[in-house]
Amino acid sequence: MPETGSETVSLRVHDALRRQILSGELAPGDRIPSERVLAEEFGVNRHAVREALKRLEQAGLVRITHGGATRVLDWRDSGGLEVLLDIGGDQVAPPAEIVRSVLEMRASIGVDAARLCAGRADQASRSQIESLGETAAALAGSGEDEAVDQAFAEFWLAVVGGSENIAYRLSLNSLLGMLGVGEVADRVRPQDGALIARLGRAIGAGDPDTAAEVAGHMLRADIERAGP
Repeated sequence: MPETGSETVSLRVHDALRRQILSGELAPGDRIPSERVLAEEFGVNRHAVREALKRLEQAGLVRITHGGATRVLDWRDSGGLEVLLDIGGDQVAPPAEIVRSVLEMRASIGVDAARLCAGRADQASRSQIESLGETAAALAGSGEDEAVDQAFAEFWLAVVGGSENIAYRLSLNSLLGMLGVGEVADRVRPQDGALIARLGRAIGAGDPDTAAEVAGHMLRADIERAGP
């Protein structure tokens, strides 16, 4: 198979191994085939394999022992948010366990971010968020999926930005990528425009307690809607 560029072929090897690890086909402790074997299997050179393995190691999915075996790690113990971002790049349905965990994390972050935003953001920022909430609310349930997703993402990016918590903002970048995939996006797409508008108004009014309450009701409902 011809190689079209080092990055492209390396990514192909990386994606294949990552799927095997996250699906459990390659279990924690399993030995990854040698560079030579992988190069032959994928029809690539050993440099591409080496780059793929290095990226897997950086994500906490494998441990490379120079001169020894490369073994699979338990990504639940060794991985970080970059694993979610990696998964979010796939156009396939992620495991149910990951979807549920991501939604629970989004709810926890969202509730606190809404509270902080209502208390920290200046009036101009809060007014803009209220306006973004009205826009997203008007689109909810319209069937214009792309427009709904974009408006809802812009609303939450503004809320999290207004919380002035950079860790929340970076986490949200990963979560949005994860929740924008295939069936997951369909299952969590907002339908209740009234809730979005209420959250926007609570933030606009500088009411942290109401903002947190409404955000919790909205985001925890998504956990139930997403199903097992």
